[in-house]
Amino acid sequence: MSTASRLPQFAGRLASRLPRTVDARVRRLAVASLIGQTLLVVTGGAVRLTASGLGCPTWPRCTDTSLVNTAEMGIHGFIEFGNRLLTFALAAVAALMLVYLWNLRRERRDLFLLALGLLASIPAQAVIGGITVLTGLNPWVVGLHFLVSMALVVFATLLVNRAYGRTGRYMTVSLRALPGTLRPVTSAVALFAALAVMLGVVVTGAGPHAGDADAPRNGLDWDLFSHIHAVPAYLVTAGSLVALVLVLMRRIAGPFRTAVFGLLGVTVLQAVIGFTQYYNGIPALLVGAHMLGAALLMATATNAWDLARSSPVE
Repeated sequence: MSTASRLPQFAGRLASRLPRTVDARVRRLAVASLIGQTLLVVTGGAVRLTASGLGCPTWPRCTDTSLVNTAEMGIHGFIEFGNRLLTFALAAVAALMLVYLWNLRRERRDLFLLALGLLASIPAQAVIGGITVLTGLNPWVVGLHFLVSMALVVFATLLVNRAYGRTGRYMTVSLRALPGTLRPVTSAVALFAALAVMLGVVVTGAGPHAGDADAPRNGLDWDLFSHIHAVPAYLVTAGSLVALVLVLMRRIAGPFRTAVFGLLGVTVLQAVIGFTQYYNGIPALLVGAHMLGAALLMATATNAWDLARSSPVE
């Protein structure tokens, strides 16, 4: 039997072993995707905060003659190449997710398209990362790289919610009816969280942690934009408190209550980190924690908005 004739048989056997319902394997991959996208933010921050942005001075190779970092490049090359390697792990998770969803690609088109989008983002992020290196860490390109990661955290959060049947057309979790005001409140919180993150990128581009000693800055007033960045952060806090008051007054239980508490907790933590780093000379460790907090803020804000949008209205 020829190789060509064996391929349909192999494909058939493989398809028969793949899930026909959203099972624990699919859910675990969805969670792994969210964790991986968040971890990518952390490792990307480590690259910049350790001045390893040009640890691999070229792209797509690490050096002109090597695909990987070499011992002569030291810790900076190791950090930068490690961040690049993580994208391959994320690609593997996304590709495996598509494989496991193959039998469900029509029935659960929502999951399949989200997983496909996450996989398609990997080469896009790699190209942006390459442009970042080739432009000598241009702060606007670095900022774009970070914002795309934030968008992927949002999509991965939606993927987790739908894989667990918490939101979307195929909900299996029963959600309690919410006051109608919670939908616009959570929408506003998610919008202001995104705006705070975008302005945070501008602040970072004006600050001292450029990723390399010779990397350019955007030339804007760091102190001024720090205060501008704080405005949507204050609005996120106010919106989260409004949501919490409504949850407590109406005695709302279940996933949405947990989501609101999580959102407020992350928001308060981000505020504490932000104020502390501002008044202590922007230490690198706190900047890294603030970047992780930004990813968690986008995830929790997306989760609260998604749950409110999927819940019935009183």
